Amino acid sequence: MLNIVLVKPEIPANTGNVGRTCVLTGSRLHLVGPLGFELTDHAVQRAGLAYWRSLDVTTYANWEEFERTCLSQGFANVHLLTKAGGRTYAETTYHDGDWLVFGRESSGLDRELLLANPERCERIPMLNDDTLDNATTWHESHERLHPELRRDVCGNFVDEREGRITSLNLSNAVAIVAYEALRQIGFPGM
Repeated sequence: MLNIVLVKPEIPANTGNVGRTCVLTGSRLHLVGPLGFELTDHAVQRAGLAYWRSLDVTTYANWEEFERTCLSQGFANVHLLTKAGGRTYAETTYHDGDWLVFGRESSGLDRELLLANPERCERIPMLNDDTLDNATTWHESHERLHPELRRDVCGNFVDEREGRITSLNLSNAVAIVAYEALRQIGFPGM
């Protein structure tokens, strides 16, 4: 069984989609706060559909509580998914019980966590912004928005300090990495 960890998720529909993926793959979902929404939020339930009732989900007030509760054995089986990863998720070997950790939509995982664990950082390869037909149009249409409201061409929040505008939607990123991990550990039907 995989452990999917969302740290400070901000968009309820993404969390609902990830929850549905967890139910369908027999994975556990761990939500590390503070959350950007209430778990009773209609969008979480709607995106999770009827699966939400079957979800094995645990919430933690913050990273310290999560680490104390779940990672007492250290980071040996922890995968930190980030744009800053030195290797790709496909270059990694996964095992039953691993922890796949994803950061919030607007800014990813905390920099301090990544710097303290560079050997645990993994990324999903993506094309550069200049290869996308709509990148210029997107920049022009979003220049007027307050920085906290800006989203990229995929609907993700944008960190203006970073040169890259595009990234995968959180629920898509979770699915991509989770299914590779499940393939490696022998998930039925793969």
